[in-house]
Amino acid sequence: MKEGSELDLNLLQKTELWINNIKLNNVNLNHLGKVVSDILKIDNQKVLVVDVRQNHLTLDILEENINQENIIGKEVEIIKALRNIEGVVVSDDTYIHSNGILGTICLKEDDYTDILNNINEMSNEIQNNITKRAIIFPTGFEVKNKQIEDTNSPFIKEELEKVGYKVLIGQVIEDDIDIATYKLSDAISQGYGLIITTGGVGAEDKDFSIEALLNVDGQAAIEYVVKFTKGTGRHVKDGVRIGVGSIGISKIIALPGPNDEVKIVLPTIIENLMNNSSKEILANRIANILSRKYIHSRNYHHNTN
Repeated sequence: MKEGSELDLNLLQKTELWINNIKLNNVNLNHLGKVVSDILKIDNQKVLVVDVRQNHLTLDILEENINQENIIGKEVEIIKALRNIEGVVVSDDTYIHSNGILGTICLKEDDYTDILNNINEMSNEIQNNITKRAIIFPTGFEVKNKQIEDTNSPFIKEELEKVGYKVLIGQVIEDDIDIATYKLSDAISQGYGLIITTGGVGAEDKDFSIEALLNVDGQAAIEYVVKFTKGTGRHVKDGVRIGVGSIGISKIIALPGPNDEVKIVLPTIIENLMNNSSKEILANRIANILSRKYIHSRNYHHNTN
């Protein structure tokens, strides 16, 4: 919260702005985007025209947070500015529509007081609802083909529900990086604040969970659990890794498949989620627990031979 009446509003992944009943004739879309970005007072590279139809166009606002004074009630100003762009035809029927916080762009001046009194509460409520929505994706052909039972998803679901999450068990993700990437991106767009995958973090050529996570969040925190010599045996990668990513308020956690490993890290995951720990801290703590388990198991194995 800023001083005075200023408040940065998080768009909470609802970033599309539709301008309806508008016609374009040889319009420079970069110029159109700049006109809108100037009114919203954001970088002009963060307003993109992503779809143009016969009677409407769609803008995508890539700025995560915008000051309330630069959003609320700006519909009239934007339409007036668009009228002055060569090739743009607007009328009295032209209007702007959006969802979530960005929808306040359409408010009339008379509505300001009531909305400003409630907008922080509304934003917090939306954010809390998203944060507490979780989806779990098991991975791998052996789970998909029911060769092995998925014991992870029911366990994770039960434990998360104990601390207030609403949890859905998603479809099994196949051993395919494109499918995995799509599933993660789609879960974010559907408003899941917590996305967990189990399996697919190993060193074999069928393991793609970490790569898919990095496709979604290029700055994801990736930690090694154990390292191997690349190219030995079935190891086409140099180790087993786990990862934690974040897009907006959504967290994505890529865990191993063995049920005993999921069980020993889940309490730490829940604790760190409750404390809103960073992805770097959470990834490091998960990896440390699993690394200690691996070292202990290896030493036990060596001592009994």
